Amino acid sequence: MTLTMLLGGARSGKSALAVRLAVETGRSVTFVATGEARDAEMAARIDAHRRERPTAWTTLEEPLDLRGALERAPEADTVVVDCLSLWVANLLERGLEPDDVAEVAAGRAAPTIAVSNEVGLGIVPATELGRVFRDLLGRVNAAWVDASDRALFVVAGRALELKEPA
Repeated sequence: MTLTMLLGGARSGKSALAVRLAVETGRSVTFVATGEARDAEMAARIDAHRRERPTAWTTLEEPLDLRGALERAPEADTVVVDCLSLWVANLLERGLEPDDVAEVAAGRAAPTIAVSNEVGLGIVPATELGRVFRDLLGRVNAAWVDASDRALFVVAGRALELKEPA
């Protein structure tokens, strides 16, 4: 299995599952972190995620150039991308569009595990920027799921397999 996509809400257990799946591969792991600590609350979240990861893992902090991070990761390493939601937000904030990185992730010889929020299940955002983000992330998530070998929807620490419609 090359690309596994983990989707779910905030605090659903996606990142913890990504860590567990990466450990289970038995390979060295490169963790691609897309978050940026722009305030104290986000810094605390990033620190908590760092503590959840094994210390032997390599971390690439890359808020924008996800393609470059995937290309820099050793080919034999399992790669964890956490998360596509922040990557899309970072790009949107800078007036940039996400490129088609899903195919790069799916084309790796070693496993890649990508994490993203599912933000389309709630109310319609009140602001134009919120709606643009929701729609753009929905398209990115769909592209990554389409490129993946396996997609899981994570809710309250439990995962549901997403299957192709009949």
